[in-house]
Amino acid sequence: MSVIEESVLQDAAAVEAMSAEQLVAEVVRASEGRDVCLTSSFQTEDMVVLHLLRKQLPDVPVIFLETGYHFPALIEYRDRLVKDWGLNLINAMPKLSLQEFEGKYGLLHIVQPTECCSMRKVEPLMRSLEPYSWWFTGLRREQSPTRAGLKKVEDHKLPTGKMMKKVSVLADWEWARVEEYAQAHGIPRLSLYDLGYTSIGCEPCTKIPEAGADPRSGRWGGKKLECGIHTFSEKA
Repeated sequence: MSVIEESVLQDAAAVEAMSAEQLVAEVVRASEGRDVCLTSSFQTEDMVVLHLLRKQLPDVPVIFLETGYHFPALIEYRDRLVKDWGLNLINAMPKLSLQEFEGKYGLLHIVQPTECCSMRKVEPLMRSLEPYSWWFTGLRREQSPTRAGLKKVEDHKLPTGKMMKKVSVLADWEWARVEEYAQAHGIPRLSLYDLGYTSIGCEPCTKIPEAGADPRSGRWGGKKLECGIHTFSEKA
């Protein structure tokens, strides 16, 4: 019997009862530390998951979607953490440079934001995930109504048909707990939070939400809550 077949990860109820630390440890055991990656937008949730993962997999690949539209402050933060933490960063690049993209499609993020996300986020990520079998995220149920039913471990199928495990170890964490962990472990704070941003994506499509509003309500002018990464990849 293989390590994966023996793993408690086969028991959905047991998985949901695990702490983040326990789930990270179990996935590392079941995967034997191979074919594991983390997708990170360098928001605090992702940095907490990365901190947890690096305790057992110091060189875990960190996939970042380099759309060309990010806040300069976020890119500075990413580069600083890559240097200070010695991260194994993988920049997932769209097929077209920003200049080529806008030359062909114009300001697509304004007129067709979903199509823009599809080409500059979803496709590059799905392509970048191909070498891996275990995909860690910083998703939390509290973030948005679209994530309320999130499971800590889900089977996902990539567009090519490849199956993988998507692992959201912070699914049941509230924001206060995320911040508490980050502060307790000395994780630097992204300066954009201090300006009032609560969910940070591409600069043209991210606004400061109104007081008391859904944390992701500032994305895409409130017209949608997801770029497509976590909706286009098919749940098995």
